[in-house]
Amino acid sequence: MAAVLSRAAHLRRAYRLFSSYTTSSRLTLHFSNEIPKSHLHRPPPQSDVGSFTKPPRFLSTNTQADSALKGTASDAHSDQGKQSGDSHQSSEQGKSIRGGPISWLSFLLLVASGAGVIFYYDQEKKRHIEDINTSSTAVKQGPSVGKAAIGGPFNLVDHDGRSVTEKDFKGKWTLIYFGFTHCPDICPDELQKLAAAIDTIKGKAGFEIVPVFISVDPERDTVEQVREYVKEFHPKLIGLTGHPDEIKKAARAYRVYYMKTEEEGSDGSDYLVDHSIIMYLMDPNMEFVKFFGKNNDVDALSEGIINEIKQYKKAKA
Repeated sequence: MAAVLSRAAHLRRAYRLFSSYTTSSRLTLHFSNEIPKSHLHRPPPQSDVGSFTKPPRFLSTNTQADSALKGTASDAHSDQGKQSGDSHQSSEQGKSIRGGPISWLSFLLLVASGAGVIFYYDQEKKRHIEDINTSSTAVKQGPSVGKAAIGGPFNLVDHDGRSVTEKDFKGKWTLIYFGFTHCPDICPDELQKLAAAIDTIKGKAGFEIVPVFISVDPERDTVEQVREYVKEFHPKLIGLTGHPDEIKKAARAYRVYYMKTEEEGSDGSDYLVDHSIIMYLMDPNMEFVKFFGKNNDVDALSEGIINEIKQYKKAKA
């Protein structure tokens, strides 16, 4: 009986082992049928040798998805970097245009300002030149207070040989010019201007002016020489000459400068006289009123004398 029981127990144990083996074989066969042979026989990558082999099917799909995601992320990152670079480049360009030291608007404003300054300077320069020309030709009024120490007594000889002093001209308006008969150009021009001016004054205002020429070259300007000289300019022009000392005294009284200038190599008879080029207006008391320089033309000289006479008459009235 015991032997029978022992044999039965042995058989049950053998059955359980067989059953478990059969079930295991079926599971293995089923699992192998589900996995493609390419996955079963593909050798693992070198980088994964010795490591746990990933489950074939669903892990491969996830790997491809991860790669796609990584590629998309990489492309997005690249696009973002490109956009960032473009944005940075645009920002730099905008900065160089808008924030640079000189923009087009600033350049145009600078050019316009420079042109305005040049135009203003040119206009001011022209105005200044015109003022200088006007002031040099315009007749200036005499001083309102006091009189210049010009004029005084003299004792000379006229072109007819008569002795003449300053007293012979009192009661008349006199216009005096100092020069010499051998003067090549300045004296003739000034005497022609003087003669034209006294005729203009007579015609416009009716004032009588006595023109007087006083020589500063007494050595050559004799009475006869002066007489022939004054006839060339005006019939009322009075020519005066005299002793060198008397000429010097008269010139000193009227603040006239003159000096003989001999040319080198000459015999002493051919020379010029450097002198002041001024006309002196004297009132009826033979007192100085105003002087007129070379820069006054006939019109300016005439108007200046007329204005001085009118002011004089107004003050005396």
